[in-house]
Amino acid sequence: MTIPKVAIVILNWNGWKDTIECLESVYQITYENFNVIIVDNGSKDKSIKKINEYSQGQIKIKSNFFEYNLGNKPIQIIEYIMDEADAGGGKEKEIIDLASNKKLIIINNGKNLGFAKGNNIGIKYALNVLFADYVLLLNNDTVVEKDFLDIGINYMQENENVGIVTSKIYYYNYPNKIWAAGGQIKKWIGDGGGIRHNQLDNGQFNTIKSVAYAPGTMALIKKSVFEKVGLLPECYFATGEEMEFAIKTRKIGYDIVCNPDSIIYHKVGMSDNRSLKYRYNSWRTRLLFIERNVSNNLIWKIVSTITIWLYLCIKLIMLDFKEIKCFLLARQDHAHKKIISEDDLNKVDH
Repeated sequence: MTIPKVAIVILNWNGWKDTIECLESVYQITYENFNVIIVDNGSKDKSIKKINEYSQGQIKIKSNFFEYNLGNKPIQIIEYIMDEADAGGGKEKEIIDLASNKKLIIINNGKNLGFAKGNNIGIKYALNVLFADYVLLLNNDTVVEKDFLDIGINYMQENENVGIVTSKIYYYNYPNKIWAAGGQIKKWIGDGGGIRHNQLDNGQFNTIKSVAYAPGTMALIKKSVFEKVGLLPECYFATGEEMEFAIKTRKIGYDIVCNPDSIIYHKVGMSDNRSLKYRYNSWRTRLLFIERNVSNNLIWKIVSTITIWLYLCIKLIMLDFKEIKCFLLARQDHAHKKIISEDDLNKVDH
């Protein structure tokens, strides 16, 4: 039986230390037919240089989840700028005969395009150049169990109606506490969140279940989903895109599931990031999601409006003027343009 070809797309932005630990864990998986694509969103921390050094065996990884393997070094790298990758690459013959854990593709976007557009560069390359059967979106700040991909692929091969599979995702620093076992969508407020978030796992969450969406942290997606739905919606900068993509996926008849036997670990704080950038982006995302997915339903639109303004009234009573400021700025910007940019995020700090 032919082993399906998987393209693992990892987006990096000023996070090479996390990325090389993620790479090392990926290169130790038991699945045999994959290509890793690092898409760099214009990092300023010498990420590409450091990833090259890691690939040559010059940086040894220390981790609580695996032992460093020098045996697959050096890793052969082919590198493109964004336009070269979009145009079809051309250097693939240099790595085509290498084992999966001996090769790496780097695409340098040159600037921060956000999560959706950044990943889409890698997805298009995976489908059009590598002819991948599956695309795995994987956050760079994750570490994976060795069999996580085998489990996901085997399940999808046996269940044709499943278009997307996600893992059970634990906290990296609290490996028995669940960060997410799939995602839930709260359409009326344009928001989502992890199922079983912050719950200790005592074996009670070991059933495969249908979920509203797969977090972008780990989403294994069939080629046919992209062929029918298209790519991630690029009007979102970070967050929101995976929820809308999931809604479209369900509309064409595919299910989305969390398989708890597939396990990864995510380097994320126990409490939410409440920076001004985070708040502003959150409001822009909510307003955009509601407009694109709720506004055609009058009742839901009314509920959304009431819920948002009640929330803002509470923040006003609490004298949280930063939240009010972020909302007003997000509302103003949303009214004038659809695409959220890094410049938008930066201006809220001034």
